[in-house]
Amino acid sequence: MVVKIAKKITAYEVVNLESKSVDVDRVNPPLLERDEILEGSTYKIKTPASEHAMYITINDVIIYSGTADEHRRPFEIFINSKNMEHFMWIVALTRVISAIFRKGGDVTFLVEELKAVFDPRGGYFKKGGRYMPSLVAEIGEVIQQHLISIGMLEGVLDTAELKAKKLKIQEKLGDSAIKNASQCPKCVGMSLVRLDGCETCVECGYSKCG
Repeated sequence: MVVKIAKKITAYEVVNLESKSVDVDRVNPPLLERDEILEGSTYKIKTPASEHAMYITINDVIIYSGTADEHRRPFEIFINSKNMEHFMWIVALTRVISAIFRKGGDVTFLVEELKAVFDPRGGYFKKGGRYMPSLVAEIGEVIQQHLISIGMLEGVLDTAELKAKKLKIQEKLGDSAIKNASQCPKCVGMSLVRLDGCETCVECGYSKCG
């Protein structure tokens, strides 16, 4: 990218990324370019509204490779399914999200925005009794898990141990309590319920009681 300098240069500074750690990506986001081969992850989600699963693939680029500031960033997202019912809006959604990824800077706001979307027809219960307010919210949750896995977002990954703990809590509370859950201020999921007299998030473990 060529930048025209209209004013007279009076001073300059040379920054060595190897000797000086500079958070350039967040101050002045680089223009992300696609490499020939990208590393990524594919996540499978299954809703009771369709007999076909949905596969979400998020590919990453490596920024400042070989320096102290090397890190991964999401570059593009694809969603595939045999169910063509949602094809048009899913294509539109993935293109918008991919465009935001490529601009660089902070993309973590996408998680909160997507997870706050409610289906006017009502959400659904996933396998194990976990309530999801909408398909869009579940896509937001997948993005959240991916950002956690590459270090862009703080949080806990859905390990087998954590999933078992969530299931145990959900079985104790019952479907009605999970469906009427409010939004957690920490992970922004619709998973804040009253457990043993205290507001507790069944997703991230946040508790108002400390």
